[in-house]
Amino acid sequence: MLEAIAVSRDDIIEQIKLLCQIPSIIEAIVSRQIIANAAKEAGITVELAELQQGADNFRLSNNLIRADDTWSWLHKQSLSLNEFEQLIYTTIISEKLARHLFADKVESVFFEQQLNYGGVVMYEVVLDDRDLALELFYALQEGEIGFCEVARQYIQDKELRRAGGYRGMLRRSELKPEISAAVFAATPPQMLKPIVTSKGTHLILVEEIVQPQLDDTLRLKILADLFTTWLKQQIEQVEIVKYLDPENLAANFESQVSNGLISDRL
Repeated sequence: MLEAIAVSRDDIIEQIKLLCQIPSIIEAIVSRQIIANAAKEAGITVELAELQQGADNFRLSNNLIRADDTWSWLHKQSLSLNEFEQLIYTTIISEKLARHLFADKVESVFFEQQLNYGGVVMYEVVLDDRDLALELFYALQEGEIGFCEVARQYIQDKELRRAGGYRGMLRRSELKPEISAAVFAATPPQMLKPIVTSKGTHLILVEEIVQPQLDDTLRLKILADLFTTWLKQQIEQVEIVKYLDPENLAANFESQVSNGLISDRL
């Protein structure tokens, strides 16, 4: 048995390439540069107090309560303290840029797309056999069996089975169109007739229809969606010049990352 295995930067870069992750990494680098440029043009900055609060929030969300926990995490991620600060800075500047660009557009988007933000609380079992699904549907209608028992017998996923097929609250956009149409026409609590999709035959118990409300959670989601769409559009307009020598990927990747890796014309 090997007592120790040395892992170099070259090994890491090679593994990134073998996992076909170079495109996603380049996109992340381009995204960061686009955000930085747009924030600079808009005069958006991050104060020291905001960085500190952001770092505290990050540590709390990642259960890095003690200083030793944080140092261990940084070591595991091969991050220096300056790089950790850059991570927090990028998160904060992205959030501030998103608010700058789209905070005043959230309400109009909500009202224009209000139907898409409606939700449903439902239970679901997906079966391969349509005839079995019909048989179980009629048994459920007659009270011969409970939905939790159907879930226990026919759901393969352990956690979903334990939850009795409970899917929580799902928004209209998260459902297939054929399912969405039936679900939002239901009068809860209602057991729907089996619905056939490419995934199988769905047995669905609709517990509640949740009317859309522009609360803080939905406001943040709309803001994030608008920002993501904008960022994708910006990436499509950028000319990306990659300097990746197939014969010496590691050396080129390292040098170009330190220099920005890409040349873009916005």
